[in-house]
Amino acid sequence: MTSMMMERTGMSMPAMTGSSMTPMPTGSQWLMIPRCTMKMEKCTGGMKITCTCDDKAACTMMQNLCTMMAGGMVTCCMMMNGMAVCTCNLTMGMCKCDMTDSGVRVTCTSGDKMCGEMIQASCECMTTMLKAGCCCCLCINGNPVCCGSC
Repeated sequence: MTSMMMERTGMSMPAMTGSSMTPMPTGSQWLMIPRCTMKMEKCTGGMKITCTCDDKAACTMMQNLCTMMAGGMVTCCMMMNGMAVCTCNLTMGMCKCDMTDSGVRVTCTSGDKMCGEMIQASCECMTTMLKAGCCCCLCINGNPVCCGSC
């Protein structure tokens, strides 16, 4: 299977009823995101995340999502058995997304030495989790772009 379904269950719209707010059920909201193989590696001043897809349609969808979200905050949510284990917001550097033949490469770097070290420490943490069996959901601006493991 080349895509993963995720449910956004916490979404509800508040409605005014009299003087109190009560949530109105909105039903399930499902989102299809491409599955990929992820590789995380340190680079000078930061890290690189390479996401590759064997399926051409999934690859194109991932590339289009990255293009639409370009310039936004990059977040990696590490999950095991559907539960978030760790979330890394890469706010301490500049992140850019480049297209590859079979996916995308997100590079997060900083000119500041300490920020670069934080990014590299996040890379070490996430690489260890991937090797231990976690799945990574890569988000840009809070929107899932791809999900995968090593």
